[in-house]
Amino acid sequence: MGKLLDIHRRYDLQPELEKALNRVDFFRLFHTLALKFGLDHFGVLQIGVETVPCMLANRLMLHDLPSGLAEEYDKRHRFGDSALFRSLHQSAIPSVWRGDETGIEKIDNLVAQLGFDLLVCVPTQAPTGMRYAVLFLGDEEDIGRPEHMELCYAATCIFDYFYRLVLSNKVGMGLTPREREILKWISHGKTASEIALIVSVSEHTINSHTATILKKLDVVNRTQMVAKAIREQIIQ
Repeated sequence: MGKLLDIHRRYDLQPELEKALNRVDFFRLFHTLALKFGLDHFGVLQIGVETVPCMLANRLMLHDLPSGLAEEYDKRHRFGDSALFRSLHQSAIPSVWRGDETGIEKIDNLVAQLGFDLLVCVPTQAPTGMRYAVLFLGDEEDIGRPEHMELCYAATCIFDYFYRLVLSNKVGMGLTPREREILKWISHGKTASEIALIVSVSEHTINSHTATILKKLDVVNRTQMVAKAIREQIIQ
């Protein structure tokens, strides 16, 4: 990472971070960090835009949750309705959530719906400004203040490396500048005819570009297109 990062305090993580190169390495780092604090699982969540419909499974960039758990959650619940999701759009303060939290209705309690007792949420941010959160889940009753602070700092350090070495390399997905421009206007809810007027081309050309974007992103409709573009940081 160069001498610029030599001033950063990575503490015990420094040797491991300097050796990490790929998703497997960061999977192991996040998983080991969860276990260190008595938690069972982790998930790196892209927060995205509050108004764009989303599913939990689509927002998880890396995780070790039990196979099919996020997909099963999405069949029964709306991630956008959860208190955790709403809080991430209102505050960047790290938070702790309990499955038996009072004041949170059943429809809002993501922790209980996933089958855990405790969730520690560490909001973080990429150098581009895109917001994420690192989640840690388990069956612990609570986490102490010193442990909470250490976990938050370590998670932030690991995420920073994960973003720069892995996630940032996915940006673009092979789209041309014109395709990214059209995608941006689609994300703003513009129709093909409206975009054609904005970028001064025919509606047929816009539809052709849209078909190409769908193919490149491997999705089947505009809603999936926008959701994936946000998740992959092609647009913000």
